[in-house]
Amino acid sequence: MKTTNRRNFISTTAKAGGAAFVLSHLPSHFFEAAGKVNMPIGFQSWTIKDELSKDFPGTLKMMADMGYRQIEMCSPKGYEQIGFGAFTKMKTSDIRKTIEDSGLTCPSCHFGSAEFKDENIDDRILFAKELGLTQMICSTFWLPKTATLKDYQAEADKLNKAAEKINKAGLHTGFHNHDFEFSMLEGKLIYDELMARFDPKLVKMQFQTQVIVHGYKAADYFKKYPGRFISSHLSDWSADKKEVPLGQGVIDWKEFFDAAKKGGVKNIFVEMDRDKFKDSAAYLSIV
Repeated sequence: MKTTNRRNFISTTAKAGGAAFVLSHLPSHFFEAAGKVNMPIGFQSWTIKDELSKDFPGTLKMMADMGYRQIEMCSPKGYEQIGFGAFTKMKTSDIRKTIEDSGLTCPSCHFGSAEFKDENIDDRILFAKELGLTQMICSTFWLPKTATLKDYQAEADKLNKAAEKINKAGLHTGFHNHDFEFSMLEGKLIYDELMARFDPKLVKMQFQTQVIVHGYKAADYFKKYPGRFISSHLSDWSADKKEVPLGQGVIDWKEFFDAAKKGGVKNIFVEMDRDKFKDSAAYLSIV
């Protein structure tokens, strides 16, 4: 969940000289993704939930000033006990207006798996429409370590069922991976088993690039499963598995964006620690 700015970085004449100097001294790999990002730059709200809760409009403005144009929220109801409780006190229409007043849009939101249950899904669809979403992302199933492949398959079937309603409402359903979907279970990779179980017409995937630390590249999966993805969470990592701003780690971002087109990716959301947002936005924005 985590990015540097370029529009403000080089937007004014007063700063142009300084910007030119800095740009001329950046390493060549900083520009490798130039021209490849053909979608708005977004960020995931999770890692700055405390700042958003304390000063929603101010924090959104800060992110917009860095060059971000989209936010991916987390459901206030589903995440009430883990950082988004402040937003349960706001009307959904006010959350949307605050986001739009800051110059951002919110096409996507994370929901807990329980929010996709039969007794909750209608209410959650209404919330999604009021917030102006186009995508409802299941943030994973959070199954226990004792879960079997049948347990994962059963949860995938439930999400397929919810996705039918979501699709009829004119919205898209997504599934977000964490580390544990890239674990072996009963001799099989959980992620591949989920891909086999999800209805490709109804459930698209949101790929978290953080699994590069386990040797799994987003680009490989975009190529392996063309058209099966809707978005991606971006973060970068050093060879010794430390989080670094985009463009300063081991991920080949040119390869990533080339493959993302084949994968069907429509949105990108930087998800990193607070101090990585600015430099990452600059990397994605440089032209």
